[in-house]
Amino acid sequence: MDAVKVQETDFFISFLIFFFIIMGCVSSAADSKVVVSEYPQEDQNVTDVVTTTTTSDTKHEERVTERYIRGIHLTAWVSGSEKHRKIAMDLFENTELNTAVIDIKESEGHVYIDGIKIVDANRAYVVAIPDIGEYIPYLKSKGIYTIARIVVFRDGTMARKNPDLAVKNPDGTIWTDRKNVAWLDPYNKYAWDYNLQIAERAATIGFDEIQFDYIRFPTDGNTKNCRYSKPHCAAEASKTLVGFLKEANKRLKAKDVKISIDVFGLTTTAADDMGIGQKIVEMTEWVDYVSPMVYPSHYEKGNYGIAEPNKEPYKVVCYAMEGALKRIPERKLRPWLQDFSYGGYKYDKNAVRAQMQACYDNKVSNWLLWNPKCVYTREALKEQAEENYHQESNLSTVEIEMLKTTNKKPPAVQTTK
Repeated sequence: MDAVKVQETDFFISFLIFFFIIMGCVSSAADSKVVVSEYPQEDQNVTDVVTTTTTSDTKHEERVTERYIRGIHLTAWVSGSEKHRKIAMDLFENTELNTAVIDIKESEGHVYIDGIKIVDANRAYVVAIPDIGEYIPYLKSKGIYTIARIVVFRDGTMARKNPDLAVKNPDGTIWTDRKNVAWLDPYNKYAWDYNLQIAERAATIGFDEIQFDYIRFPTDGNTKNCRYSKPHCAAEASKTLVGFLKEANKRLKAKDVKISIDVFGLTTTAADDMGIGQKIVEMTEWVDYVSPMVYPSHYEKGNYGIAEPNKEPYKVVCYAMEGALKRIPERKLRPWLQDFSYGGYKYDKNAVRAQMQACYDNKVSNWLLWNPKCVYTREALKEQAEENYHQESNLSTVEIEMLKTTNKKPPAVQTTK
């Protein structure tokens, strides 16, 4: 009988202990509220992913923010103009745009940031953005992601002033392309160092990212006459561009800056280096972002099985994104899209939106818009007020269905010679 009472007492005590533990957990859960927002949809603009934890004792709030990159190209002259700065800022403040890609070195060889001895020695510095040291921090204070665009090997100034660094003709004279622009020899490591000094200076000024354009060998003009500082072949060309990016990674990562590259649109599907040294898989390893220039107007008739690619912006970009995603991670893919008219077909808001939709339909959330005159189609952009929408497309269902056709998968793409 006593044994039974002891068991009952032990059971009662155990029950009480269990009860108070449960109540403590419930009380703690009531005091600690966890709210996790839905992960942003593919077609959202600047979007915060917020996890908030609040306790009655600490009142601690933690915010983890991720955002998509939606940007526009701005020349140095536009960036240095007060009038054009206001126009750009209006877009940044009132649309989904949040990224500025600013030229700091262009193909004629002009450099638009100061403080680089070798640039000054070659008189390559041009005062287009005199207050860039203040302007970049200002943009960043407004939440704008800043990218410094550097044209690497197409350089009409440095190549002419330093023939030893230039691509040559068989007779030893400086080779030039169809627009009479000279090129730096991609095999020459002094040419590498020159561009990387400019990139390092841009990082010091405060740019968030360095974007290398014309990271390739020449394509237009009589390229059969091109002579380099070492024997040239496809394998060596590809190896050399990857080598430049390895060196850039080594030098720039120490400055806590991201790296990106611009590549030909067809690199997303081409089987070879396209005769310019660009192999997207190998190059991607050393950079944070890759921006294929998937401008429909720049594809030849018949590419991807499309009779007139310029008139099919959705299909061209869709095929390009599908190809790219078979080769490189989605997180690194950030294409340049076309916001200009070329080749007889007018690019309005629907043509621009069609390209964006092709990205979203392939789960690609980041993009940049290119217009050589820096005049962008505002109607193609979502307003800031629409920032929190979910599962909403840039186009209506009817528009999307009109863009999609029943064509079969495209045949293998022809690459450049």
